[in-house]
Amino acid sequence: MQKNSNKENLGKYVLYAIWLVLLIWGISGVIQRLTYGHVPANYGSYIPWGLWVSAYIYFSGLSAGTFLISSLYYIFGIQRLEGIGRLSLLIAVVTLFMGLLCILFDLGHMGRFYEVFTRPSFSSMMTWMVWLYTAYLLLILSMLWLELRCDLDRVAQKKEGLISSLYRALAIGWHCPETREDLEACHRQSVSLNRILCVIGIPLTVAFSGGVGALFATLSSRPYWHTGLFPIMFLIGALLSGGAIILAVVGLFNIVTGEERKNIIKYLSRLISGLLILYLLLEWAEFSIPMWYRVGPEFDLLKTVLFGEFWYVFWIVHIILGAAIPIILFIRKPPSRLTAVLGGGLVAVTFLAVRLNIVIPGQVAPSLEGLRSAYVDHRLLFEYVPSAFEWSIIAFVVAFGVALFYLGQKILPLRDLNQIEKGGA
Repeated sequence: MQKNSNKENLGKYVLYAIWLVLLIWGISGVIQRLTYGHVPANYGSYIPWGLWVSAYIYFSGLSAGTFLISSLYYIFGIQRLEGIGRLSLLIAVVTLFMGLLCILFDLGHMGRFYEVFTRPSFSSMMTWMVWLYTAYLLLILSMLWLELRCDLDRVAQKKEGLISSLYRALAIGWHCPETREDLEACHRQSVSLNRILCVIGIPLTVAFSGGVGALFATLSSRPYWHTGLFPIMFLIGALLSGGAIILAVVGLFNIVTGEERKNIIKYLSRLISGLLILYLLLEWAEFSIPMWYRVGPEFDLLKTVLFGEFWYVFWIVHIILGAAIPIILFIRKPPSRLTAVLGGGLVAVTFLAVRLNIVIPGQVAPSLEGLRSAYVDHRLLFEYVPSAFEWSIIAFVVAFGVALFYLGQKILPLRDLNQIEKGGA
């Protein structure tokens, strides 16, 4: 027992050290961004969308996916997922903030972001995306509060001083019923209200998640993106990566324990395996047709992705680490906490490579013949590799998101206190 405790403490210290390194590196990148703007970044006039845009669609996809996974409980009533309802909503909030933070750093004038609300242009797809994100954020925050309101007030009653005031502020004046029957009725009411909000949220989530794919697909001047499968692939990818990060968190943290955790890991492992196979089939359909005839601009770009300088991003990071190894781990019977953390973590983390292979290759081909040699300048290149500065901003976003989630799971009662007491835990 003592050895296990020492190993667990050592693991925590290692994670804390990694987080601190990411934070320090990230802060240095933020200082550079505020001081020098976009100058240290490697993208230019021909490739204006780089790592930060890829990370934005990656994190926003994680948020959409975790919300859609929560709908399996709130709408479809899958009881074995009841224990991750609140957890899914918290992850959805955190990852959405991370995605919006990435795109904020990508803006030329970060201080003007509010003008999309004060001076919107509704003929712009970007305006609609921001407004959809805002509506989605308000919706998931409302769902999370409805889930937590009774427990926040109950914790406030047990605490004193500033801690009690903090929980009362989070409860926004809500006073929970005193009897167990009333508490159970309050819980049922929260689930019913969240079911209604979730019904509203699903088309909203599909709109902005699939809408990002549509945003790429509607750019007819970019043959690599101009495909009808993109909206579907973005939506399936969101479900896949969102479910994977929930699985990894369930395995890593003790938010859900015992037999309940085993059932959740078993269910999510099967779900993610199916989604992973489905995504690979869609990817095969997307790649195989242009590659079959070996002609056209799509063929040259796909050949670059599969066999070009950065072939390992597709084959090693995406296919081997992000697909083959997780599937092998998930077919273990029964799946364990370790396979949940490793398999879910690999799928969730390596899915950034999928987003990079969508954003970057679509921009490396000149739109006009001879454009590559017509003008020569260090900002007029069709090659792009993210700089250390760009990665430092991602390090800051990750450190921020991890800290936000850690504080959230420490402060917020992510398990229904009434259900815990009822179960004798």
